[in-house]
Amino acid sequence: QVQLVESGGGLVQPGGSLRLSCVASGINFSIDRMGWYRQAPGKQRELVARITSGGSTNYADSVKGRFTISRDNAKMAVYLQMNSLKPEDTAVYYCNAYFTSAWGQGTQVTVSS
Repeated sequence: QVQLVESGGGLVQPGGSLRLSCVASGINFSIDRMGWYRQAPGKQRELVARITSGGSTNYADSVKGRFTISRDNAKMAVYLQMNSLKPEDTAVYYCNAYFTSAWGQGTQVTVSS
């Protein structure tokens, strides 16, 4: 059974940090391209960051220099370290396995004072 389970979301003040985790099961994780997407109320889902099986990364311009995506193939996990968070980062964050076409259930991130 394919499953992606996100965790680590929450409420944080502007300038704060959060680390999101996504643990996969039922997929060939080591060869899949993993990504983090987000969707704010009234907006389309957008790519935040992705990482290939070889470790190459891409980021949305809005998060470059603040967010870092990483993966641990042994744990079948992908992470998103988010620093210097801004109110506009508020959204539901989703984990994606590209070649498997699988999505997690999402985790809410709220940046507010």
